[in-house]
Amino acid sequence: MTDRLPHEKGFHVSWDQLHRDSRALAWRLDGRGPDDGAWKAVVAITRGGMAPAMILARELGIRTVDTISVKSYEHQSQSHAKVLKAPDAEMMGDGTGILVIDDLVDTGRTLELVRKMYPKAHFATVYAKPLGNKQVDTYVTEVSQDTWIFFPWDMALQYVEPYRGRD
Repeated sequence: MTDRLPHEKGFHVSWDQLHRDSRALAWRLDGRGPDDGAWKAVVAITRGGMAPAMILARELGIRTVDTISVKSYEHQSQSHAKVLKAPDAEMMGDGTGILVIDDLVDTGRTLELVRKMYPKAHFATVYAKPLGNKQVDTYVTEVSQDTWIFFPWDMALQYVEPYRGRD
């Protein structure tokens, strides 16, 4: 038994790694849109989906970018998902041709809510956990359910104790 906290089983993602993984996601999505392989728009689930959406929009030549704001976390605790801001309704329709992007699918609650709103959208994440990956059409990397992903916008450089503690 260890004295580590559950969030200390961490997967630390740097800006460079997020960029590489988002580009890998773009490669998987290239040519898979319904309009001769093109996508009509990319919609980022805020806030985590914004950086990957920007990279995907650039790599795939998508000029229409919007956001949907869904709150499902209170610090590191998951709660009931609710939409705070929806994208342009006329653009979205039933989701056909829309690429919905998030950084991570954890339990899948956020994507389940958004998928009900836009059932024909294509859902993609950079990272996926087993409980939520069935809500995603495309992802790059799967991590275990008990891993906490530390994204670059959540971190600052500081000293960390060695894994096994001090001598």
